[in-house]
Amino acid sequence: QVQLVESGGGLVQDGESLRLSCAASGRTVTVYVMGWFRQAPGKEREFVAAVSRNGANTNYADSVKGRFTISRDNAKVYLQMNSLKPEDTAVYYCAASESYTIPTSQKKHYRYWGQGTQVTVSS
Repeated sequence: QVQLVESGGGLVQDGESLRLSCAASGRTVTVYVMGWFRQAPGKEREFVAAVSRNGANTNYADSVKGRFTISRDNAKVYLQMNSLKPEDTAVYYCAASESYTIPTSQKKHYRYWGQGTQVTVSS
């Protein structure tokens, strides 16, 4: 089993930055790809970014390319969010996959999920 704990969410103004962190514990040796998803009220959970085990390969949703950066340090993954917009407001979830070695955007490819951290961007 792998446990994921997110931190770093909060309330910011339009255009400001936040850095999310996710710490994995347990059988982390089995984890390959780690990613971030988000879910706004009344909407489906959507892919944000993912990173391979060694951090060399990344994948981003079009809506965050050029503004968000995902990085990884062993069992920790980070999401640096710059130039935040009100439409980025959501609960952000960390996820981990044991089955895929490439940064996949599909929710079904991730076995483990964190509890989520709220990010609110006011205009």
